[in-house]
Amino acid sequence: MAAHAAVPARRRHVSTHGWAVPITIGVLYGFYAETNARHGGPLALSQLWIGLVSAVVLAVAIHALHRYGRALPRLPRAAAWGALVGISVGYAYSLTNATVLSSSGLGLASALATTVAAHYFFYTHEGAAARPATR
Repeated sequence: MAAHAAVPARRRHVSTHGWAVPITIGVLYGFYAETNARHGGPLALSQLWIGLVSAVVLAVAIHALHRYGRALPRLPRAAAWGALVGISVGYAYSLTNATVLSSSGLGLASALATTVAAHYFFYTHEGAAARPATR
């Protein structure tokens, strides 16, 4: 009689692929924020800090939303991505000495467009098991 082969214990594989895209986007955003804060003048330490903090905060937020956002239903997950994009765009635009109203308006428009696009993407790409049956 043949015995079942023991299933090998799975080792946890630590991968950096989950951080590659957030870090890349964060670094690019940090450079952009630092450049906007300079206004064409010489580089100062405070502008480097603005770029570094912006890069770290955005990279961590993207990673967290990508990793744990799947626990949310479609619409709140799309709204979270929209809020992240809207806040990022509004903040980057505010560093150019734009008015609060124009920065808020651009951030809100970006957030709404991203929310609609993300909701459409999630709705069309989720499996049938994740979708509730409707009549």
